[in-house]
This record gives sequence, structure tokens and C-alpha cells, in this order.
Amino acid sequence: MRTIAVINQKGGCGKTTVSINLASALAAEGKKTLLIDMDPQGHCAVGLAVPEEQIEQSIYDCLIGTRRGEPVKLAEVLWEIGDNFQLAPASIDLAALEQQLNGIAERENCLHDVLAGVSKDYDYAVLDCPPAVGLLTFNALRAATDVIVPVETGYFSLHGLSKQLDTLSILCKQCSQHINVMILASMYDIRTKMGREILSELRKNFAGRMFKTVVNFNTRLKEAASLGQPICEYDPASRGHKDFQCLAQELIATGTLIEQKSGGQVEKAVAAIKQAPAVAKNNVVSANAPTTAAKQMAKPQERKEIVKVLDDNLDLISTSAQELLASLKDSQAKAKDKTVLIKPIEAKKDIDSKLNDFYGVRQFDKSIRFVTLYPRAKTVQIAGDFNNWQPQQTIMKAAKDGKWELALELAPGKYRYRMVVDGQWQQDPYNGNVEVNPYGEYNSILEVK
Repeated sequence: MRTIAVINQKGGCGKTTVSINLASALAAEGKKTLLIDMDPQGHCAVGLAVPEEQIEQSIYDCLIGTRRGEPVKLAEVLWEIGDNFQLAPASIDLAALEQQLNGIAERENCLHDVLAGVSKDYDYAVLDCPPAVGLLTFNALRAATDVIVPVETGYFSLHGLSKQLDTLSILCKQCSQHINVMILASMYDIRTKMGREILSELRKNFAGRMFKTVVNFNTRLKEAASLGQPICEYDPASRGHKDFQCLAQELIATGTLIEQKSGGQVEKAVAAIKQAPAVAKNNVVSANAPTTAAKQMAKPQERKEIVKVLDDNLDLISTSAQELLASLKDSQAKAKDKTVLIKPIEAKKDIDSKLNDFYGVRQFDKSIRFVTLYPRAKTVQIAGDFNNWQPQQTIMKAAKDGKWELALELAPGKYRYRMVVDGQWQQDPYNGNVEVNPYGEYNSILEVK
């Protein structure tokens, strides 16, 4: 069984969306797939329309049971989502797992031990990890054969990438865990200049460690999640479904290559790693777990050598991410220096052009500007805490090229709101800050400072 952990310490980069739709796409390819939610927020269940009140046992019961001497079989907590597709849901109890297992030996191997019992029953296990480094994430890493790091093609997402690679480096130092690390560009909006530049830099700096597939920004993905369906069921003709179909096929093809390469001796693996261009900061070598026969023949010194080379190469990724981050900061600083020399009229034009480039909600001084894109809509309204959820009181104005805009003045505080498009209520597709409402759907969140 190939176990894939979807990890990024930065929230809002689409980990759960990737986990749900990748697992669904793998199942659609005929692979027996298990999705495990390792996030106490339990968003996988929400995104697959599993009623929270009906979840009696979760992955927490399996994990805690392995160390209390009261094992709970994984099969007892599973939900049948579709053909070849099962879910092990999470619960808020997971948040207390680290404290409850404090001082217990090998607590980082709980998930590894649980999956060991079902390794022959599935082709793939996909682990949706929390946006934090702790016992839950370490359990996922310890059990994983592969790691997917979804990276939103935005400036601040590079912070999460660098931190995550540091975590993987620490893992290599602590144990001889060999993980195939791949970066996935997600939530990519080709219309924005920043998105195009970040994707280009990522491909240049992490060549060979990135999926060729890119998950494009697609409102249908968000709509599917709000209705509790994977994209393959909600809209098989959408761009989002095609992206995840390609990702699943690329992952399966990569797995075939890994199986072919892992048949040799450990000595071959060491030689291959040594021959890789480790001095090139744009490249990363990731070794796969050797076969059982190779493990028996491996000498301790050789295993340490593999781990050391892995660690060195993971450090190179982290350094490369930091340098990319620094170069972006320099370019932004230079841009700020240039704006000082711009005449007032030109500066105003620059501000207007920036306002025309963004979608979503942003605060400019005391004004809150909403900008969204609905080319075929006849009416777009906003309902939220600030208008007592009366959409007819807040009507957006149609602009050019299918844009809809509105400016409001709101007092400082936190507000929940939803878009009402031709009478259909939905979350703001350009605002990743959301929370589940009492109806099982998502409210968009706005914080006014």
C-alpha cells in the first residue's frame, strides 16, 4: 500500500480539497483507496457529506486504542463513500491525542501500526494532515511513503513550504524513514501576474520535485465541497475534475517507476544518490524504501549514509525556498522604492490598476471592497452579519468583463457573509477564509481592522 500524506503548515492552501479529490480520483482509476482525516477539525467528513452527529467512532479511537491495549479495528470506523473509496473520519478528540499519549513509548508510530493491519486491503491511503507540526503530523510522516506539499501560488505560501521541508529534514535525522517528497502547485490563477511568476519560480527552483499537473483555481471545487461531493461527482466536465484526474494518473505512473527502481540492492540506491547533482540547489534526491531483501543485506553504515544524503538534499530544498523568498522580498522592496518617485497622478493610476487586478475582499483604509467574477450572472448580492443577512440591502454593481464590485464602510470586527448569485447562496469563491455554518455549508469570513 502506498501511503500519501498531504502536508503543509500553512492553512488555506487546499490540503483537504486535494486530499478528498485525489482520493476520489484514485478510486475512479480503479485503485482501492482509503482517506484518513488526521485533522481534528474533521473537514473531510464535512466535504463528503458525512453527518457529524452520526460519527460514533473515528480514527482517534484506533490511534489511542493501539497504546491503551484496547485496539479498535480500522474497519469499525470506516464510511463507504463510493466504489473503491472509504473514509476514516476525524473528531475533535484528536486535538487531545498528544497530551493523552504523553510519556508513552513509540507514540509517533500509532498510525503506522494501524495501517500495518490493512496494508494488503488498499492500493492507496491518503492522509489529510493538520496545519501544524505536532504528534498528528509526525504520525502521518512516520507512516507515509510519499508526501505531497500543496503550495498555493501566492507569495506567503513559500513560508509554509520552507517550514515543511525543515520538518521533513528533522524526520530524516530522527529515523531512517525514506519519503518521496513532491510539490503540487494548487489554487493557481493564471489571470494573475503573481500567480504566473510564482509558478515559474517554483518550477525553476524545484525541477524534478514538482508534479507536472497544476490544480487550477476553480469555483466548482469549492461548490462541490460545500455540497459534500468530490468534484468527479459534482461536475465531471469541470476543469477541477480534469486536474485531479491528471494528478491521479501522474501519481500512479510515478508509483510504477518507483517499483521498478526499488528492486535493486541498497548499494545501488546509495550509488544513485551519490551520483545525483546534490550541489545544484534546484535539485532534490528522494530515496524510496528498499525491498525487504535489501534491508536485510544493508549495513548500518549504509543506512545512515542514505539518511544523511536525504537530509542534505532536503536542506537544499529549504535553502532554495528561503532564497526564493528573499528574492521576492527584494523585488517588492525595489518596487516600493520606485513608487516614491512616481508623480501623484501616476500613483493614483497605479492604485486603480491594482484594484482592477484582484478578486475577493480587501480593506483599503476605511473602505472594504468586494470584487468577484460572475460573467453569466444577472444579479449578485451579499448577505452577512453587517446587513442582518438581507441580500437585497447589499447589491453588487456590474463592471466590465463579468466583474461585480461593491465598497462598504464597516466597523472593526469579524463578519460572516455569503454571496447570493441569481438567488443561489454560496461562499465567496475568492476568499479562502471560511467556516462551517449550522447548515453544513461554508460562510466566508471577513475581519475588519
